[in-house]
Amino acid sequence: MEKFVSYDKMSKKEKKKIDLSKRGSWNGVDPATKVVETDKKRYKRKPKHPENFDE
Repeated sequence: MEKFVSYDKMSKKEKKKIDLSKRGSWNGVDPATKVVETDKKRYKRKPKHPENFDE
């Protein structure tokens, strides 16, 4: 029987093994493509002095 070691006292390698086993898969879904596009991204700032841009 293995001796119990708390998560805090485990080595980095052991913690990584446990974390990878608990992590789920996305099943081929790319989460970056699921972000809803907002109007703020398309916002264009108006020029401060529009009369200067007519030249």
